[in-house]
Amino acid sequence: MGGGALQLAGFAAALGGWAAALAAAALPQWRQSSYAGDAIITAVGLYEGLWMSCAAQSTGQLQCRLHDSLLSLDAHLQTARALMVVALLLGLAGAGASVAGLRCTTVGEGDPVAKGRAAVAGGLLFLLSGLGALTAVSLYASRVTYEFFNPSTPLNARYEFGSALFVGWAAAGLTVLGGSLLCCSCPARQPPSRRSPPSTARRSHIKISSPVVGGEQRL
Repeated sequence: MGGGALQLAGFAAALGGWAAALAAAALPQWRQSSYAGDAIITAVGLYEGLWMSCAAQSTGQLQCRLHDSLLSLDAHLQTARALMVVALLLGLAGAGASVAGLRCTTVGEGDPVAKGRAAVAGGLLFLLSGLGALTAVSLYASRVTYEFFNPSTPLNARYEFGSALFVGWAAAGLTVLGGSLLCCSCPARQPPSRRSPPSTARRSHIKISSPVVGGEQRL
């Protein structure tokens, strides 16, 4: 695969992962109510995300409410929020740098070395974005696992992994993969400057025989 095709594949994967991370951050299904151990299945399903908590009824009606206070939230929820926001901002900056560094764009085409470095910088930003999203999702999932297996947690108050966590893991993997491909596209080397040889006027060598023999002068 050529360098331009590798850049395009990496940029497409990283941009798709960033869009999936944005969707995962907005979805309320980071954790959902569990019915493990319950003999009666309730008609209301509870969901909780980074920004809101929702209740879905069996009739299809969904009621959501934003979290009231930021300071009253749990520490793991605040940390996941901050990591996802930072990851999205890093991905946005990486997208801008990658567009400037792609060989198929006309931005900065006069300097191929700077253009290649911009692509590598965009890949590094995408890598950091993917790692941030992966950390946020894994931290939240570890908290859900701890509360589920905690004996002091009531059975009707236990939660399981929501669909947004799986979307976040897939998004982090795509972003890291795309950033790695962008980093593998080495910057173009600057061609060595060719110095033209000094233009020296060639002197014509004229051979003159000094003595005049027989009245003739030989040149």
